[in-house]
Amino acid sequence: MKAIVHRAYGPAEQVLELRDIDVPAPRSGEVLVRVRAASVHPDVWHVIEGLPYVVRLFGNGVRKPKKLVPGTDLAGVVEAVGDGVTRFKVGDEVFGESTPMGWWNGGAYAEYAAVSEKLLVHKPANISFEEAAAVPTSGFIALNNLQRLERHGPGQNVLINGAGGCLGTLAIQIAKAKGARVAAVDRAEKLELMRALGADRVIDYTKESVLRSGERYDVILDVASNLSEDACKDVLAEKGEYVPIGHAHFGKAKDRNGGRIVGNIPYFMWILIKAMLDPEKRKNFKIPDKQETMLAFKALIEAGKIRPIIGKTVGLDGVVDAMRCMQEERVVGRIIVTP
Repeated sequence: MKAIVHRAYGPAEQVLELRDIDVPAPRSGEVLVRVRAASVHPDVWHVIEGLPYVVRLFGNGVRKPKKLVPGTDLAGVVEAVGDGVTRFKVGDEVFGESTPMGWWNGGAYAEYAAVSEKLLVHKPANISFEEAAAVPTSGFIALNNLQRLERHGPGQNVLINGAGGCLGTLAIQIAKAKGARVAAVDRAEKLELMRALGADRVIDYTKESVLRSGERYDVILDVASNLSEDACKDVLAEKGEYVPIGHAHFGKAKDRNGGRIVGNIPYFMWILIKAMLDPEKRKNFKIPDKQETMLAFKALIEAGKIRPIIGKTVGLDGVVDAMRCMQEERVVGRIIVTP
């Protein structure tokens, strides 16, 4: 089969190549998926570059990649099932992540991938394979960082900073589906899209500072990761939550999201410790289950409340260019690989 092979850590144009390799055999509990679409997203960049260096300690290989085919988010058709598989049969259309750890190569940039059935759910019939492949990582992050909307019910005031990207556009739709009022912040060329997705107010950050708007928000979802809890304290409602995503901006971020050794991990460990010291947050804390989250997302898609935005599709021979486009933020919406 054709596949992208990850030979070493470094820039995509230097370490990725298209090769013919063997089709993987599904092991016990796995299904073999004929990949119809796979997503290009920032976590894949981290794994290919091996940055920050600490991600190499999480199982993908310290000196060079042990798992050779990159990509984690996919959608496709089940071609074969391994022993013990009970949830899927040959011919089922599925989508999900191909690896339990986002900082591993998951084999999605190939014509076939062997995936644990625990990581997949049936693809909704009302979206394409390309749209389904855009969901898993961004949807998982967006849905789980907006859990407050589930706990506190409709009517909340939500600010999404960096709302015009793939994660942000999903977050707008999730928040609206949960009955929130949404203010969406991004560049001028993304305002029309954000408004079309349901944002009640759209803000061009080059012309207006959300920190001086006079509004107060129950949730500030900082997808762009260029704010801070201290900077937002005057626009947070009483008991409001500032939720950073931790976008490293492909190695260009400074301060809490920068650093080639540990990146933003210490900052997020501190956020977790603070949350555990808060009785209410400790009571509501749970480790998200990926299958449970994907099923929740599937229900929102089937109800017509969410539609992923696709900006560009490429073949396997276009993966290197797709990685470059993502880094340069030249495409509005998710870039999809169609093997």
